[in-house]
Amino acid sequence: MAYRPGAPNPTLGGIPGLRLAPAKTFGALVAEAVRVVRASGLPNRTDAMFTTIEGEWDEAMAVVKAAVDAVAAGSPRVRPGPQGRPSGPRTGALTSKVETVERYLADED
Repeated sequence: MAYRPGAPNPTLGGIPGLRLAPAKTFGALVAEAVRVVRASGLPNRTDAMFTTIEGEWDEAMAVVKAAVDAVAAGSPRVRPGPQGRPSGPRTGALTSKVETVERYLADED
């Protein structure tokens, strides 16, 4: 499905890696980005490699920009690697995809 500007297409927007010049510790800078994501109110999940958010395209990308700006305030260089995929009018993919894999794994037992 192609992205159409202005269309109500939910998407998963991720902040898979922020490469930083170490003005502070990496953990403190990443925490600033995650703080912005969590304050957005969008569904999100953070793990060892990614912070993933789910929401409307424009809303999700605005949160990614705000997270990058928060990191840039504490680091002279930021190289964000956001990923996004317009996925049509659906929500809940953040949990449903994992639940699907878990069901397949449970069927093997």
